[in-house]
Amino acid sequence: MENEAGALSRVAGLFSARGYNIESLSVAPTEDPTLSRMTLVTVGSDDVVEQVTKQLNKLIEVVKVIDLNDGSHIEREMMLVKVRAVGEGRDEIKRLADIFRGKIIDVTDKSFTIELTGTSSKLDAFFDAIDKSAILETIRTGASGVGRGEWILKA
Repeated sequence: MENEAGALSRVAGLFSARGYNIESLSVAPTEDPTLSRMTLVTVGSDDVVEQVTKQLNKLIEVVKVIDLNDGSHIEREMMLVKVRAVGEGRDEIKRLADIFRGKIIDVTDKSFTIELTGTSSKLDAFFDAIDKSAILETIRTGASGVGRGEWILKA
């Protein structure tokens, strides 16, 4: 999409006007400073996704719409999670972070902040594995994706 003020607002407005939910949204400028890449995750039937794609293509700011699920792609999300880490629980949290290839990026005498990167399902699995009462705060970026191999998105 064009990297200009109000473009994101128009995309979000399209979704809200039609009652569709945006599960996650990531937007940033690309190697071309006049363009931004938006990775948007939504849930719906094939008909809903087709309708959303058609509506997005009608927006002037949108240069190209690609459904990454139509091909082989790589998807990643980043999460920062602050957890209570005291006493014997500290070693268990370190072990869990290692199992999920997380990185402890901040340490206090009562907490750890862990950075995890992977698919949404990997981050969800971390939540399933950790004691919920230890979680103090969580921040997730939402998914970003790119096609595998030589396939690239060009306007």
